[in-house]
Amino acid sequence: MITAIDTNVLFDILLPNKDFYEASARALQTSSDGGSLVMSDAAYAELSAHFERQRECDFFLESNGIQVQSLTREALFLASRAWRKYRGQGGRRMHILSDFLIGAHAQIQATKLLSRDRGFYRSMFPSLRLLDPVAKITE
Repeated sequence: MITAIDTNVLFDILLPNKDFYEASARALQTSSDGGSLVMSDAAYAELSAHFERQRECDFFLESNGIQVQSLTREALFLASRAWRKYRGQGGRRMHILSDFLIGAHAQIQATKLLSRDRGFYRSMFPSLRLLDPVAKITE
């Protein structure tokens, strides 16, 4: 089982978020116990903005067993289709392109996505299997 990690789960642990820390840490550990953890290079860019040095970000990921993957062209194309659909339906810029890249990466290159943004990913990537650490719902 390959679990892609959304940055909001990692921010819960890093910043830490008192409301979500325990649930996100537990979900990350459970996912790690059940297989490998990955994140897209787009998620890496979001995450690394919160570190002073690249080696600090890389150490955090390595110590948590998270590998960074480049998006395939298939995932990039899927992200573009979802972005186009979203904008065509009148979607506002609340969700930026990186959200679409993260969702497409998870759908194409992983088994499921660990994220608290379940509603967005469900609507834009309906066949994506989701795990919300707070709701404890796997789809």
